[in-house]
Amino acid sequence: MNPIIQETVERCRKAGLRRTKALEELIRTLLESARPMTLAELAGSERLADQCDKATVFRLLQRLTEHGIARRLGLHERAAYFTLLVPGRHSDYLICTGCGSIEAIKAPCPVHELEDEIREKTGFRNLYHELEFFGVCPKCA
Repeated sequence: MNPIIQETVERCRKAGLRRTKALEELIRTLLESARPMTLAELAGSERLADQCDKATVFRLLQRLTEHGIARRLGLHERAAYFTLLVPGRHSDYLICTGCGSIEAIKAPCPVHELEDEIREKTGFRNLYHELEFFGVCPKCA
């Protein structure tokens, strides 16, 4: 098993989530995806369609999000996107207010230095941030 998947399953176990085949396949699907995925995309994916129904995928995503293992992205009135939070790996996103499309920003994060400064000045531990930019994509413009 992939070490990141093993670490994530262990984080789930420590958070009180039961290790199931559906949970492992959801983690694997999110990890291997090139971009965040919607509930419909995840539930319809090759790995999960045979494992469980859409309601089960939704409940798993809710639990993963509650425990800081997954992140919910997107506009509240549109479909939510989900991505796996992997320690040491970070992405910020561009979200279109027109069509709701989402993509990772392919540029260095400008907030990391500020995060280090805040950590140093306040003594906060396990400090992290989530950065989303909203605007109109070229297709909608």
